[in-house]
Amino acid sequence: MKKSLLLLPGPVPVAQPVLEAMAWPMINHRGAEFAEILARLERLMKPLFGTTADVLFLGSSGTGGLEAAVTNLFDPGDRLLSVPVGVFGKRLATIATTYGCEVEMLETPLGAAADPRALAARLAADPERRIKGVLLTHNETSTGVQNEMSALAEAVRAHGALTVVDSVSGLGASRFEMDAWGFDVVVTASQKALAAPPGIAMVAASERAWAAMERAKIARYYFDLPLAREFARKGQTPWTPPISVFYAVAVALDRYHALGLEEQFTRHATYARAIRAAFEALGFTIFSRPDAHSVTVVAAEPPPGVDASALLKLLRETYGVVLSGGQGELTGKIVRFGTMGDVAANDILGAIGAIELALADLGSAPRFGAGVAAASGELSARVAAGAR
Repeated sequence: MKKSLLLLPGPVPVAQPVLEAMAWPMINHRGAEFAEILARLERLMKPLFGTTADVLFLGSSGTGGLEAAVTNLFDPGDRLLSVPVGVFGKRLATIATTYGCEVEMLETPLGAAADPRALAARLAADPERRIKGVLLTHNETSTGVQNEMSALAEAVRAHGALTVVDSVSGLGASRFEMDAWGFDVVVTASQKALAAPPGIAMVAASERAWAAMERAKIARYYFDLPLAREFARKGQTPWTPPISVFYAVAVALDRYHALGLEEQFTRHATYARAIRAAFEALGFTIFSRPDAHSVTVVAAEPPPGVDASALLKLLRETYGVVLSGGQGELTGKIVRFGTMGDVAANDILGAIGAIELALADLGSAPRFGAGVAAASGELSARVAAGAR
């Protein structure tokens, strides 16, 4: 299989030791060895969530974890307030409506972060507390937007609604303080900032959320979180887990913590700044607003006269660099450059160099080296230190 430089918002490049772990022999998923792995993963994940609560591991993508959050907390007819900032925020709302919840949308202009003042005002207009839950997104890969979660938490706190946070593409790349901020259920997944293969969703829930789950009446089976917690306390999962992915995540988390949380946060933020600087030097327009930039994906409109789809195809087929295009109403309008996974500074610079060549092939006239130079200015301190 031809190897490409994968710079998507997920799945992401995975280091060789992580891949090799998936070839380890199978073990008894009801035995002591698996129980040790499960306990180790929970211990390593808690600092990323910023919680002392239980962390559960589900054999699914992040979407499965979000479905679990909705179906365990809410019942048909419950009124929820969704605050999307892109496609994935709307997906969470769709999950809720699929299960019979009444979902109201608090709209945000594309490219902007959710407005805590607008959220607080809407909740203040609900003195009867009819809104049972608020659906939030930490990081939105479809628009390259990251929300200020502490401010959104403060906006919800006085009302008391339960909160569900999609942090699938955010957790591990920037600081998250679930307990301190008071969020109820937070969901992430293995194939993003953890730099592991897809296959496991991670869910953490507050004690208030667990109490709400005991009262919820909606039907659930595979994604029964109280049942998952019951089994987790025995060192098991209710259903057969993807054992090979657990192996990979264990190695990936060891590598993650070997670098350290603060260095991981700095690395993602530095890469994102470097990419934005390069794009701007090459005539792209950054899609996210200045106060809303994601650290895990940069979304940008190509220079005038350059077709986004043609640029992506040329990068993929000629230069072996795989970026993402737009989704929904942004299809064919933007390109998205991810920072997550086993990615080094030279990978970022190589991809930017390929973008310069592809732009020239498409008749655009970049000043050769301008993008690489701009990115190098942001990366120089890390490159000089030999950091990833």
